Amino acid sequence: MLTILGNMHPIVQALLATCFTWGVTSLGAAAVFLARQPSRRTLDGMLGFAAGVMIAASYWSLLAPAIEMSEGQGGPSWLPPAIGFLLGGFFLRGLDMLLPHLHRGLPRSKAEGIETSWPRSTLFVLAVTLHNIPEGLAVGVAFGAVAVGLEASSLTAAVALALGIGLQNFPEGVAVSMPLRRDGLSPLKSFWYGQLSGFVEVVAGVIGAATVLLARPILPYALAFAAGAMIFVVIEEVVPETQQGEFGDFATLCAMFGFVVMMSLDVGLG
Repeated sequence: MLTILGNMHPIVQALLATCFTWGVTSLGAAAVFLARQPSRRTLDGMLGFAAGVMIAASYWSLLAPAIEMSEGQGGPSWLPPAIGFLLGGFFLRGLDMLLPHLHRGLPRSKAEGIETSWPRSTLFVLAVTLHNIPEGLAVGVAFGAVAVGLEASSLTAAVALALGIGLQNFPEGVAVSMPLRRDGLSPLKSFWYGQLSGFVEVVAGVIGAATVLLARPILPYALAFAAGAMIFVVIEEVVPETQQGEFGDFATLCAMFGFVVMMSLDVGLG
């Protein structure tokens, strides 16, 4: 399987990998067709798991390779990753301020971004779509890094990152479609919007891979950029959502488990 994937163009690799992560999001969104909906405890636990995966991926799959690539370039090895990391956070903050969106469990009056009359369901889907952008970028940049032949990157590590992102996309799909169903949307519409929130990963992944191929010197910055964007999402959105109810401790333990799973995938396969 890896041999076949390795013979493909890196943009095609990124496309296939992000189609996989999108497919897992769709699988999670399909849970809306089940007769019994997950409890709040289950949803918080799954989101906690997703947060742990994203934190681990940000370091092992993105920041660590960025630091290694920066060594021997004539300056401090920490500087390009530091700049890229901060730029990723500022980029997501800018999108956060501009794109109308609403986080799970909050009333319509708490919508963020530019004021709009869009329905609550649309704003909620946009909130999840917003934090899927850095995930797609991370996968795309990882495959682009392999294509330019840098020692700090490998195809197995890029595949491990895609697997990790895919694992945490399942609970994200559930966490989108179920609240939409509770808000009165039909199961089919809830599934449609749930899977649609993950499609942005495909677009971001292709853009990430293409950018790295066109401008190899920015690779350490690009890897760190994706890491910074993911960490922003985890701290600003995912973790706070898991701590709103009475299952915060359970969600925290699930986050630690997710961290260990992603760390094991990256170290074991990378």
